[in-house]
Amino acid sequence: MRAKKKKGSFSPFAKGYDEAGASHIRRALRGFLPNSGSPNEDINRNNFTLRQRSRLLYMSSPVATSAINTNRTKIVGTGLTLKSSINREVLGLSPEEAKNWQRKTESEFKLWAERKQNCDAIGINSFEELQQLGLKSWLMSGDVFVLIKRQEPTKLNPYGIRLHIIEADRVSTPAEFGGGYTPSGFTEGKVPEGKPGAGNIIYDGVEIDKNGQIKAYYICNTYPLEFTGKPKEWVRVEALGEKTGLPNILHIMESERPDQYRGVPYLSQVIEPLLQIRRYTESELMAALVQSFFTAWVETNTEASEIPFNETGAGSIAGIPGENPDEENIRDNISDDANEYEMGPGTVIHLQEGESVKFGNPNIPTAGFETFIKSICKLVGAGLEIPYDVLIKEFNSSYSASRGALLEAWEAFKMRRTWFVRDFCQPVYELWLSEAVALGRIKAPGFFDDPLIRAAWSAARWIGPVQGQLDPRKEADAAIELISHGIKTHEQVTRELGGGDWQENMEQLARENEMLLQNSSE
Repeated sequence: MRAKKKKGSFSPFAKGYDEAGASHIRRALRGFLPNSGSPNEDINRNNFTLRQRSRLLYMSSPVATSAINTNRTKIVGTGLTLKSSINREVLGLSPEEAKNWQRKTESEFKLWAERKQNCDAIGINSFEELQQLGLKSWLMSGDVFVLIKRQEPTKLNPYGIRLHIIEADRVSTPAEFGGGYTPSGFTEGKVPEGKPGAGNIIYDGVEIDKNGQIKAYYICNTYPLEFTGKPKEWVRVEALGEKTGLPNILHIMESERPDQYRGVPYLSQVIEPLLQIRRYTESELMAALVQSFFTAWVETNTEASEIPFNETGAGSIAGIPGENPDEENIRDNISDDANEYEMGPGTVIHLQEGESVKFGNPNIPTAGFETFIKSICKLVGAGLEIPYDVLIKEFNSSYSASRGALLEAWEAFKMRRTWFVRDFCQPVYELWLSEAVALGRIKAPGFFDDPLIRAAWSAARWIGPVQGQLDPRKEADAAIELISHGIKTHEQVTRELGGGDWQENMEQLARENEMLLQNSSE
């Protein structure tokens, strides 16, 4: 006999997803009524809260810290190194000429990049350190900005370009334009008449024109929650220089929706489970701490204000401690009060009439703690594209499983490294190269005349940490097999396994072999 349907459980107009995920009738979906708006409403108006929570979790949750620092270490590591790779066919250069130009350019770039006073506007970080700072800020806050500044060249640094990392909070809509950036306020505004960019809309500090193209950014001199007596002031920075067309500010972010102008913190989708992991861990830690104390209660009819137990072995004489050690009044206890008891090794206590001792037995930490934490960390890792093994740094599975986890994580790391290079490293290099060519320190004919020639001179690769290897011999044998069948080249394998340059390695090996032959003949 078929069960009778409840009234209202069927609609004659129901089609497709209306009877599935879009149903408003099914019991499981009745209360599932989300309201999604524009990217500005869904993202920008919530970013203030997301950033604060993301940063606090980074500072207080080991799993969150691991997620961000693991990305930092695998994507940037000690720094992405410039490897100039100009298009010599377009430029009409011989291989030797191209190699000489690349080596000189790399040496010039190191002159600027390796000294923190040369590249950092505030003189704290080298270019490689700015990379890790920019990446962590991007992940923690959702986006980060790099302001391009100019300073006077010095005897030790002929270049004037400087980089100033600007945290996401400082880019906001000016209060006079309708913003002000409060936790409950709106983040969009409009540029009034008489101001540069009049009529343009500002989304959380990003000014766009009627076509939706970014025209400028507004940088505040203070943070939203900073305690300071300075009045809030905003500076408008045009996205591109009017004369040069070069960027005045770099914006590093990952887009997840069309018409999105601000990034979402990396931890946003897993904030709740990370917070609950933190709370659960703290609770279990406290339970273990309580269990470590030897707790006892004395049931007595005396005044409850009396202290029943003291520590033993104080070892002092009545009077001044440490003096007259031969006197008979040396005592080995703290108090002579009959209502106070001491605990110590081999101590026998005779309680008063009506008194008894009961010991506390707190519950031990939950037996399933580790299993539960691992399960939640697997879900968190899936959301962050970091397999559990890599997130927790625990490789107890088989070789194949551990290698699969590393390969899966590496795909996400490579993707973010590519984005970071395109948004930060390569634009900075092109800005620096433009100045180097303009100063005459680098010779690049046609650099300012033809965009194609400029792109050919500016082509570069950025070498960073390579994928980890669980069994180097197996990895090497597999690489040799791939090369022998033409699936990969020597250059590809050298770059993937060692991060170096195959041609340079061959030249270096030739020199080393020559030296070995000379030494052996002697």
